[in-house]
Formats: sequence, structure tokens, C-alpha cells
Amino acid sequence: MTADAGSGLELTELAADRALLGRTSTAERVAGILRERIAQGFFLPGVRLSEERIGSALGVSRNTLREAFRLLTHERLLVHRLNKGAFVRVLSAADIADIYRVRKLVECAAVRGLGEPPHPLKDVAVAVEAGEQAAARSQWNDCGTANIHFHQALAGLAGSERTDDLMRGVLAELRLAFHVMDDPRRFYEPYLARNREILTSLENGDAAAAERMLGYYLEDSRRQVIEAYPEQSPHGSGSGLR
Repeated sequence: MTADAGSGLELTELAADRALLGRTSTAERVAGILRERIAQGFFLPGVRLSEERIGSALGVSRNTLREAFRLLTHERLLVHRLNKGAFVRVLSAADIADIYRVRKLVECAAVRGLGEPPHPLKDVAVAVEAGEQAAARSQWNDCGTANIHFHQALAGLAGSERTDDLMRGVLAELRLAFHVMDDPRRFYEPYLARNREILTSLENGDAAAAERMLGYYLEDSRRQVIEAYPEQSPHGSGSGLR
């Protein structure tokens, strides 16, 4: 039986996003809302997205919603199955390895390319503090969101809108892997101190040390995620939904 995102909390929360669309609703804005909701885990890997119910919750036409689905499919967040509709993608171990390959290329390059200090670290610092505060409250999903913002902020040090767009999609895709893990604390808590150490190195003007730490960090994270990633998600096999 296929899980279907069509009722309950998901659509109640989604209906609250309707006000974000305004009068000039576009497929891009709808895609942005759904992207964020997928990243937050409201729609889990393997879940089918109901055109009728999601369109009604957001107050958009079926054509607009289908275009939004197409955009998210291009971003590898959704897959389309013939005669069955759009589903949240289930990642494979190869997908995860590739995501980390891109992350290392982009994030380390952003840190390596920093000029003379001081560096614009406000967003990095805010994300580190948010993660620590969420951990103190044992809110591990919020801690994971803060961790994503930390890495988005590191990539943002490149000062490139194209890099920001790339990393936004890559990190949203990575969240699909974490949503099928059983113990989010296990994956987020060990990296809080490492996030703080990277920030401290950058605040001290030592970008080279920060880049070295970040490289080791990403390799450790990649290995940990792949070793723990289930062969099949709770909502369906990876091969069947790709």
C-alpha cells in the first residue's frame, strides 16, 4: 500500500502557507513552499503528493501545481511514476555519496576563497547558536534544520546567488536521507561542537584551519550517514521510487 500525503497535519500546515502566495501566485513560489515542507519532513520519502488536496490547500490550479512538481522533480526532490503521480524521492547510497561530493566541492571552496578578515559570519553564527539552543531543548529536528542553515551559510560566504541556489537544492535533497533515520540525535549532536569550532576559526581569521576541519567533518558525516542509511525506507524501496 502506498502512503499518500493528503490529509491531517500535513495539509493543515500547508493551508497556512496559502497566504505566502499572494495575488501573483507562480509555480516557482509553490515549488518553494513544497521544497521547504519536504525539507522539514512534512512530506516524507516515498509519500505520494495529492494534486487535488495540495492544490486545494494552497488555492492554486492543477496546472500550476503540476509545474511546481516538475520543477521539484528537476531538483531531484520528487519523482513521477507513470499513471500514479508524484512522489517524494527516496535516496540511494549512491545519491548520498554524490551529494556529499558536491557539498565538499562547494563548501570547502567557499571557505578557501575568503579574503582577508573580518568575514561576514553573522548567518553562520546565528545557525550555530540556533543548533545549540535546539539541542538544549532536545528538539533534534530543529537542530537538524539549524545544521542545514549552518552549511548554507558557509556556502553563502562565496557571495554567489548561483551557489546559494545550488546548495539550497542539494541540502534539501540531503534532508530526505535524514527523514528515514530512526535517531536524529545520533546524527546531529556530535556535530554541534564541530560547527562551533569552525565558526571560531573563521572568527579568528584562520580560514585554512576552518577548511581543513570542514573537510574532515564532511567525510565523517558522509560515512556515518551511508553506514546507517536503511536499504529500504519505511515508505517504499529506493529503487522502486527513483
